[in-house]
Amino acid sequence: MSIFRTLRLALPVVTALALAAPTAAVASEEAFDRLAAALSTSALNGAFRARVSGTVDLEGYHLPLPAPALLETNRPDLFNPRLTLFLDAQLGARAYAFAQARADRGFDPGDAGSRHRLDEYALRLTPWSDGRLSLQLGKFATIVGNWVNRHGSWDSPFINAPLPYENLTGIWDTDAVRSVNQLLQWSHVRPGLSAATLALDKRLRVPVLWGPAYSTGLAASGALGRFRYSTELKNAPLSSRPRSWTQAQKWWTYPAVAARLGYAPNPLWTFGVSASTGTYLRPSADPTLAAGFGRGDYRQRDLAADLAFAWRRWQVWAELYRTRFALPRIGEADTLAGYVEAKYKFTPQLFGAVRWNRQVFGTIPDGPRGPVHWGRAVSRLDLAPGYRFTPHIQLKLQYTWQNEPAAAPARTETLATQLTVRF
Repeated sequence: MSIFRTLRLALPVVTALALAAPTAAVASEEAFDRLAAALSTSALNGAFRARVSGTVDLEGYHLPLPAPALLETNRPDLFNPRLTLFLDAQLGARAYAFAQARADRGFDPGDAGSRHRLDEYALRLTPWSDGRLSLQLGKFATIVGNWVNRHGSWDSPFINAPLPYENLTGIWDTDAVRSVNQLLQWSHVRPGLSAATLALDKRLRVPVLWGPAYSTGLAASGALGRFRYSTELKNAPLSSRPRSWTQAQKWWTYPAVAARLGYAPNPLWTFGVSASTGTYLRPSADPTLAAGFGRGDYRQRDLAADLAFAWRRWQVWAELYRTRFALPRIGEADTLAGYVEAKYKFTPQLFGAVRWNRQVFGTIPDGPRGPVHWGRAVSRLDLAPGYRFTPHIQLKLQYTWQNEPAAAPARTETLATQLTVRF
């Protein structure tokens, strides 16, 4: 399907919403205000406050097969409804608790039936009023990078995550790789996997980061002048899949550690550097480890840099990740992944965004063949116009073009749309 056909199909929906929005806006605002009041409570003379809020997302995808990134479907068209509920509770000025629950077709959109889960739940304590230190305990998103702070459907101008958060590498978390040839097969650089293995292959591979990485642990953060620091101790590394984020007893033998230091020289700019380390293999991989090595020897190490810029109608974000996977008896497998993203507000309601993504892979020794890249380089362009009909209703369209020269086909296109209602 071409982008022109997609726009033609979407145009009646967009037009109907645009015509209906001005009339419905006043009535809907009153309804949303009443709902917000009904979902809020306070006690102890206002010292305790709590509120439930949420979003309803209706997403549609038209995609190439096999499905790209973390999408799980065997069909070219995918519909993904999602309900997200947020709980925010404050007790005085020192204690804050939050939780996030979702009902959808899987953490990553797919053909599965309706599911529900608790993605986040945490308690945050702030001993001093100047914000020098906050302690957080529970299950929550990683402190690494800057995308996590704006990854929600209402805040992000895009429908999907940047490339580092969803592009699958040749690293499996279920088995320890035994040879260079096997790694190149898992990375699809060299043929050799059976058809049955290829069919399951996507469920075995991991990206550099798996979305916001809602793993379980403890974090400390604070602000000191123009600097902001964060550190966390988690039960699973950045590349761990969602099912691992709550398996605390199995993962805590090898906890993951991460830290970030941010600097804001003025209101326009924010810079950050991050580091993380943790074992990327799941406990079930123990029987496949190389002789004489433990799961703690198979570590993922990340160094990252990020920036954010805001000026008038412009917003710009960027992240760069350098990740190294330790492969005992093989060597170190390095990859570099990043993106640059820009958003421009044409009007208070209409905006457009563009994002350029890129991931490349380092080399590993391959005997007489010499050094060989252990993964396939990939480039991706995301374009996303969006429109906010009211402070509670938003529509986004997205066109994604991906180029992976070593793949077949080398170039693919994905089209998506997302209607969000916030309450």
